[in-house]
Amino acid sequence: MNTAPPDMRSSPPPGARAVSTFIAHPLAWLLLWALVQVLSRVWSYSALELDEAEQILWSQQLALGYGKQPPLYTWLQWGMNQVLGPSVLSLSALKVSLLALTYGFTWAAARESLLPPKTAWWTAASLMWLPMMGWESLRDLTHSVLLNCLVAATWYALARQIRRPRPGGLAWLGLVLGLGMLSKYSFALFAGALAVSALSLPAVRAALFTRGWWLLPLIAVLVAAPHGLWLLEHWEQASRGTIEKLHVDAQAGPWEGLSSLTLGLAGNLLPWAVAAALVFGRGWRAQALPAGRAVADWVRPLLARYLLVALACLLLMVLAGHVTYLKGRWLHPLMCVVPWLAWACRPALEDHPRGRFFTWATVALAVALWAVATARPWLAGRADRPNQINEPLVALADTLRQAGYDGRAAIIADNQSLAGMLRTRFPRARITFCKSAPASLAAGRDCGREAAAASSAGWLQISRDGPAPPDWWLRGDAPQTIELPYLNAHSHAPRVRYDFLWQPRP
Repeated sequence: MNTAPPDMRSSPPPGARAVSTFIAHPLAWLLLWALVQVLSRVWSYSALELDEAEQILWSQQLALGYGKQPPLYTWLQWGMNQVLGPSVLSLSALKVSLLALTYGFTWAAARESLLPPKTAWWTAASLMWLPMMGWESLRDLTHSVLLNCLVAATWYALARQIRRPRPGGLAWLGLVLGLGMLSKYSFALFAGALAVSALSLPAVRAALFTRGWWLLPLIAVLVAAPHGLWLLEHWEQASRGTIEKLHVDAQAGPWEGLSSLTLGLAGNLLPWAVAAALVFGRGWRAQALPAGRAVADWVRPLLARYLLVALACLLLMVLAGHVTYLKGRWLHPLMCVVPWLAWACRPALEDHPRGRFFTWATVALAVALWAVATARPWLAGRADRPNQINEPLVALADTLRQAGYDGRAAIIADNQSLAGMLRTRFPRARITFCKSAPASLAAGRDCGREAAAASSAGWLQISRDGPAPPDWWLRGDAPQTIELPYLNAHSHAPRVRYDFLWQPRP
């Protein structure tokens, strides 16, 4: 006879309860989202976006600097390539992991500020409504994704140190700040605004200047110093692209820059603000917290002062620095804490009866963005607007093999996108690209000669969509020409043309 009490006979085993609890936790859904994003990217198309092609080329070797960007993302991509090979899988796995970490660090920072559990997850989920995180990061981008991740990690490290001051927390904060400087140079603006606002509050200042305070600046400097020395020697190379993008014009009036700043801020925050207003409505009015609940007293003044300092810096760039153009995604790392501040000001929304609508609206948005990102190659082809994501990379690689290319010899392409895509098909080859613009013909010839001289197995030259091969080709032999249909395109759509010349070394 079974004499066990009824509740013991009907209760599930501890392992089943743990699994059930994990599945119900938002973290499980975040991991599922990341897995689906990686698999759908690998399945949907094998071509590369511009930033992806850049990374797959740069990560052929480790260096202290790569052009106009700091090196951390490329170092991480190099490490991922060692595990998964230079492939679409390695590119997608790294970027989606950083996106997932951004959501996770944002949630953790909100919890450290004592926001209730559901409100903390809404804080992280709100990032999905900001276009840079929700859409642009799925479509392209690399360094900006890493920057956002380290901004979120910095907020978490700071919140953790404020709540539990200790030397280990200062070391962690110094490490994150140092890595942030290696992610993107605009991290310095974020770090400066954060430092001013943090030091202006006695409670935060006390948590930073506690025992072991010197670990923070020491570790931050040690982490960033090697690239900093490289930057001093290559300042013009690293800064030229950034200055050009900002459109600095001393003759222009302030209105152009102010309108760009206003549109950028609205484009970043308006989708989330509209969604939150529609769901919660009058719930945004002040409400009393239930007994026993309290948000950390430092979080609201810290976030508010930080946003004011960051906005003042942006206005200074426009009014005194004569900056006339600011992309919306450049403002995202500075403004992404606005939802956190909003939820911290109204934590009683945790129990709002329509809160589940915000949750399901965010889930629906995530599914919609995933579907559009996955269908992009098909949509572009069906609309007779094929582009580089419709490039017939597999057919091109098969054609080159049939022409005799062995997969090991150096490849010299006429543009970065084509060069990067070929590396995913021929990972054993040393691949470079040489610009064929008239102003860079001499540099192109030198680039081609160096690549060919470094190869002991011959070299392959290839160009795309040109009426003739670039003028810097090493020999005057007539190239082979092939035309291949874009993927997902109609039969009447124009084809993509490739000119290539295979030069086996005797």
